[in-house]
Amino acid sequence: MAYAEKVKLRIRISEQEVHYAGGLVDGAFVLKLYGDVATELLIRNDGDEGLFVAYDSVEFKAPVHAGDYLEVSGWIDKAGNTSRHMQFEAYKVITSAGIEGCPSACTVLSEPLLVNRASGTCVVPKELQRGLQGS
Repeated sequence: MAYAEKVKLRIRISEQEVHYAGGLVDGAFVLKLYGDVATELLIRNDGDEGLFVAYDSVEFKAPVHAGDYLEVSGWIDKAGNTSRHMQFEAYKVITSAGIEGCPSACTVLSEPLLVNRASGTCVVPKELQRGLQGS
């Protein structure tokens, strides 16, 4: 069975997402982004948004701050009759330059920095699947 292609989104983290001192963003924000990626994967694979059932693994690898740009991706690695198991990754690709007196200076990272990885399962009820994979 051919699964939906890898889905990717890129987002700049706003000041509104800050939850902790020092401009630190709550790790749950990245999981919210994974939900958006999972929804697109299910639409591309099955023609329906489906439902996220559970994460089976979540690893926080590096902090995320306001102003960072993240590239978030996911793909289906296994599928059952109604379940779709997915892998997710989030990489920081741009961050603050940290230059005193120049708060808007940013740096494009030469190598993306893994900030989070996770895996989980979504479900698309059989009667809602429209069999779009491979079309």
